[in-house]
Amino acid sequence: METSNDLRADEIKNGGIHMIPRLIIAASIAVFFTPAALTLAQEHPEHPKKGAEHPKKGGEEKQVSTADISSGIKKNIDAESKKSSDGKFHVKYEGQDLALDLIKVHDDRLSDLGGGKYFACVDMKGADGKTYDIDFFLTGQPGKMKVTETSVHKIDGKPLYDWKEEDGKWHKVATG
Repeated sequence: METSNDLRADEIKNGGIHMIPRLIIAASIAVFFTPAALTLAQEHPEHPKKGAEHPKKGGEEKQVSTADISSGIKKNIDAESKKSSDGKFHVKYEGQDLALDLIKVHDDRLSDLGGGKYFACVDMKGADGKTYDIDFFLTGQPGKMKVTETSVHKIDGKPLYDWKEEDGKWHKVATG
């Protein structure tokens, strides 16, 4: 007959602890750290997004979809590229004129910021071989969207700034 001080062969092999209690401990640790991980992930968003729902003005504005924002940014890049002598889209960065070709509009990062303002993130290839992440801000209605601001957000994946929301408004902040 076994006593409580005697260990079976499988218990000796596993250090006296069965697998089920190990799993319970591992699951408890995971559950404990999950809320902290989610909070930290939300603390520094990569791009601005609309916060709370904003009230619509009695039907005077058409609903703008992400497809409208994507189309508007592509039309802008195409029109500006056709105007330039080299057929490239040009952006100023630190006194340099960057000649760029469109790689991709990040449709998953398009945002309605409210108040008729929209955000788009675009990857472009520079004549220098580098990949530039360009942030675009737009206003207007579907079919008539206008770019109001562009800025170089990343060069070859390295961010030059981050975004932080304060009192419902998004601001650029230094990285690090």
